Amino acid sequence: MNLARSRGAIFARFVSQDEFKQIPGVAKNGFGVAMMSVVKNFRNYLFVVAFVICAVLGQMIIAESIENQARKNDYAEINNIKYGLFSINQWKQQLSDIINAEVAEFDPAENKETLKPLIEAQLTKLIEAVDQRMQAKNKKSFKGRMKQAFINTFVDMKEVKEGVPQYADEIIKVMQKPKTKKNLKELVLDKVENYFEKTFEEQDLSQVEHIVTKYGAADMQQAKETIDREIAISHEKILHLSWALIAVAVLIFAYAGISREFLRSPQYISMVLILFVLLLCGVTTPMIDLEAKISEMSFVLMDHPVKFLNQILYFQTKSVLDVFWIMVTHSDIQMKIVGILMVMFSVVFPVAKLSASLLFYYDHWSARKSKVINFLVHKSGKWSMTDVMIIAIFMAYIGFNGVISSQFGKLHSGQEEIVLLTTNGTSLQPGFYLFLAYTMLAMFLSGFLTRKIDQPKDKLPK
Repeated sequence: MNLARSRGAIFARFVSQDEFKQIPGVAKNGFGVAMMSVVKNFRNYLFVVAFVICAVLGQMIIAESIENQARKNDYAEINNIKYGLFSINQWKQQLSDIINAEVAEFDPAENKETLKPLIEAQLTKLIEAVDQRMQAKNKKSFKGRMKQAFINTFVDMKEVKEGVPQYADEIIKVMQKPKTKKNLKELVLDKVENYFEKTFEEQDLSQVEHIVTKYGAADMQQAKETIDREIAISHEKILHLSWALIAVAVLIFAYAGISREFLRSPQYISMVLILFVLLLCGVTTPMIDLEAKISEMSFVLMDHPVKFLNQILYFQTKSVLDVFWIMVTHSDIQMKIVGILMVMFSVVFPVAKLSASLLFYYDHWSARKSKVINFLVHKSGKWSMTDVMIIAIFMAYIGFNGVISSQFGKLHSGQEEIVLLTTNGTSLQPGFYLFLAYTMLAMFLSGFLTRKIDQPKDKLPK
């Protein structure tokens, strides 16, 4: 008896009396009552489960996006052009490597044709300098003049100069000895090193060192490769989670629209909470990445390639809340005003509308008669400007994409002497699509509310 009463109470909670009477034999068939209750409860459970799934996906998206946003900022910092193409230290390093390689490969025998004329010229100058110095010194005394007369009689400087080619050959032979070559290379390298020590740029590399340590890398190059790999993996994960969240939200809203049944309390609350999840993900995760970089600059110097890769000129990845915080903390009052307006139209108005829709649904404090509630539920969509914000972000994407591509196109060079490849990495991020999904689905809330209040009071769900 108690079990039958419990079943009847559960069934009455979800089915009106008129609906109950229209079901043949339900009064005599307890199984039919139970089945009908299960069917009604199933819809409630379906909507609640959909919200739970969306909440879990939303939490994962926000957490992963925050981590990936930090990775992108680290990648932009460590690849900044000030540490590469605009760094004297990087140029010094590449030039030093080239000169060291040239000195290490130097072989007097292979370069005899080039080296011999240079040695001969130097020997000739040396002989002439010695002759002039001796003559100038000997002119100062009688003994010296006698010595110079003896030299002029028995030493023919012309014949001495004619032997310069043979002297040069002997010098080259000495240079070819292993010990001499080693000493010569060490002498040249020391001289080059001294020159490079006098050429340097004072740079603050504390941020770079912190990033390298943070990712457990041995050097900058390894850190770049590690960060790049982690960004790609994380971005793919965020995309999958975002599309899954949007798919669940769209399917549950589509089901609510197609079924044309009354939205009971658990169902409507679940839909409102799903919209909250979409809105929260949309405003806390980046909507657009702005990136301009020189992907490659390379040329050949002394038969050695000189390369600078992934030189980032400009990079920003910000969410709506990030931009808001930057604006309100800016010293310019106009920036503060724009930031406040932006957060009002993108966060405050949407949250107020969702909250008002709940009050309207339950008609607490005669909410349906309130002009403010009716404005927020039925008319605020025209004033919230979320659609305008979506268009603004999309146009910003197109605008930055066009400007950067146009300006970089002028820098691009495919000549043989120098290769300059520019890249425009501006791209829409999952936050944009999540916010867009919220904007589109929020339009249906008013329709669901209208469907409810148009029904007779005795048919309204409890």
